[in-house]
Amino acid sequence: MVQHSKRYRALAEKTSEEVMPLDKAVELLKTFNTTKFDQTVDCAMRLGIDPKQADQLVRGAIVLPHGIGKELRVVVFAKGDNVRLAEESGADAVGAEDLAKKIKDGWLDFDACIATPDMMGLVGPLGRVLGPRGLMPSPRAGTVTPDVARVVKEYKAGKVEFRNDATGIVHAVVGKMSFDEAKLVDNIRAFMDQILSMKPAAAKGIYVKSVAIAATMSPGVRVAL
Repeated sequence: MVQHSKRYRALAEKTSEEVMPLDKAVELLKTFNTTKFDQTVDCAMRLGIDPKQADQLVRGAIVLPHGIGKELRVVVFAKGDNVRLAEESGADAVGAEDLAKKIKDGWLDFDACIATPDMMGLVGPLGRVLGPRGLMPSPRAGTVTPDVARVVKEYKAGKVEFRNDATGIVHAVVGKMSFDEAKLVDNIRAFMDQILSMKPAAAKGIYVKSVAIAATMSPGVRVAL
């Protein structure tokens, strides 16, 4: 069993099983900002889907209204004019065979990987390395694209990828504790609305079973839809 700190247990006493309106939940979460570092805020939604069914998976990406409080490190697989476009848009590394070799040799110091469609033959074999870390370029997530300039700019601005896990929970980073309450509310609402709009046609019954927000070192707070 996980042993929580005295600080965590004291904060947990402030929470309950009560489901709160989003603004009140954020207000309570902000009172948990008692660490010396700027905690990351996460939103988790438990969905009524069958994760084993391919037609019920929920996966995508979103550019949050106020970013996530962190500049992402982005690498791009491209050639020709797309190399220049990616570099001008702020990519941290751009390449082809050289970049593939660097990643095969163990370099993974980045947060997002983007590839043009004509580079997937080169990127495909990297799936064993990138896939388990959630870094594999995917058309569904928008990271396989001919428009590298736009997508690089989106990720540098804090675009967030999400996908449901094996238990049907989907979550994403939605900001930092240093954000004011209004910005956190905007970001969380945008994420919730995005997930609500993606209900698979094959999913039956209640789609969203519960929503909670939490910071890196805080208890969760339940949120009403």
